[in-house]
Amino acid sequence: MGLEEVQMRNLEHRANRAGWLRAAVLGSNDGLVSTASLMIGIAAANKSEFLITAGLAGIAAGSMSMAVGEYVSVKSQNDIEKSDREIEIKQLATDLEGEFAELVDIYMKRGLTEELAKQVVSAMHKKDPLEAHLRDELGHFDHTRARPLQAGVASAIAFTAGGIVPLLGALISSKNQIELILFFTALGLLIAGFISAKIAASPIPKTIARIFLGGALGVAITAGIGWLVGLTGV
Repeated sequence: MGLEEVQMRNLEHRANRAGWLRAAVLGSNDGLVSTASLMIGIAAANKSEFLITAGLAGIAAGSMSMAVGEYVSVKSQNDIEKSDREIEIKQLATDLEGEFAELVDIYMKRGLTEELAKQVVSAMHKKDPLEAHLRDELGHFDHTRARPLQAGVASAIAFTAGGIVPLLGALISSKNQIELILFFTALGLLIAGFISAKIAASPIPKTIARIFLGGALGVAITAGIGWLVGLTGV
């Protein structure tokens, strides 16, 4: 067995990570950008005395909001999957022949002959017809199943971790707080992009650039709004 073949065998699919990875990446990025934007916006509005308080409040509120929002969103997806499952159970109980023909048609469209497709469906129906229809008719797989609690917890933890990064910049020194916040935020975005790319096995430069540039744009816009607010004296 050659080195290339060994490497191919050791490759791991990432589909089972999709749910929590999306929540974690979104949470950490949102924590970094939201907290940094909030603090920079307040500093730009000449309200630096509230900087630390705003950062802590932003982390607390943001992590809870992300957790609840992620849970509700994924729970809705979970409810849809359960509803589809119940519908499929009823259809198999009332129209088994029709469901058989439907699965045969699906396999034929994928390239099997009619005879072979019927043999495959017969074997599938003998073992677990519901699982076969959920997988091949509806695209439901256990490793990609919606997990609302997992997504909510991952999102809250990631947001908190991301939000602490710019807060550290303000806590280190009372001088040059804006510069330190920006430095820590930029560093955090670079690290978040790298970790995300490694976990998802995506191109590292493109992933880092996407996360960094998106975060930088968010901070810049909020800082501009804060500056405008400061000019108005609100």
